[in-house]
Amino acid sequence: MKSADREPAGAGTLHEQRGMTLEALELDQFDLGLLSLTRHFLSTFATPAVQSWGHAYSIAVERWGETVGLSVAHALQKVLRAVLEARENPVTHHDPFSPEARLYATSDEESLLRMLRNMRRDETAKARDAVEELTGGVMDPHVIRAGLAFATRFSDGYQRTNPSQARPALRVIK
Repeated sequence: MKSADREPAGAGTLHEQRGMTLEALELDQFDLGLLSLTRHFLSTFATPAVQSWGHAYSIAVERWGETVGLSVAHALQKVLRAVLEARENPVTHHDPFSPEARLYATSDEESLLRMLRNMRRDETAKARDAVEELTGGVMDPHVIRAGLAFATRFSDGYQRTNPSQARPALRVIK
């Protein structure tokens, strides 16, 4: 697949939308995992032929195990769909396949991560500000509902990195 085929609408060159460094955002490991999934989902929404959603689900399973990872990816996809429906413009995001972009987040990516992080931590005022930034000043009830559903389900971040922890183990009992 050519690079031009992979760069979806809403994704610009790294120079155009470099944004903040991930280090400056002070993200936890769960948030960092969400960023990768977000980029793959947004690439798919912008250019369906890319079908990067499969990568998002695979990454989620590798990071959090099958049970938790698939749930995280599915819930995040619902949040992103609500955000896209609430906005007039596409969500700016970096190409998920760009090694250079792995150090930066666009302002939209930052707003999304702050919204989810603050909802997970029950920091209402900060979450509200992030929703307004992300939706262009609209307190969209679908975005809020999807974000809160995500935050309720993954409030502690499920920071498991060993996929075997999420799978049941068979034992012989005598």
